[in-house]
Amino acid sequence: MDGAGRVLAFTVTPGQMGDLRPAHGLLANLPPPALCAADAAYDSNGLRHFLLGRGTTPVIPNNPTRKNPQPFDARAYKARNIIERTIGRLKDWRRIHTRYDKLAANFASAVAIAAILLGWT
Repeated sequence: MDGAGRVLAFTVTPGQMGDLRPAHGLLANLPPPALCAADAAYDSNGLRHFLLGRGTTPVIPNNPTRKNPQPFDARAYKARNIIERTIGRLKDWRRIHTRYDKLAANFASAVAIAAILLGWT
């Protein structure tokens, strides 16, 4: 966790797995934040209930196919650009961008090292 209270957690999944499935496992291991910003790929009733049950306000835009739109704070969602910039900086590392490492453990180690060095600078 850095001085601003941000935490970076990640897991390596098969390429064909959607983003939503590992989200519960990642978030369950972290202290519950006040807000959780995510893109529309994470818009599910299950994730919203999980976050609300932990006392976290979901800041997730409604998926265009959602029949019952949920409240959404567009102003708070703008802070999600921090996540996008962090992922962009990680992809500056050629080894990560092209995924040279074929073993998940090696790739996860490379991402962790890059994240540490980016946080250090």
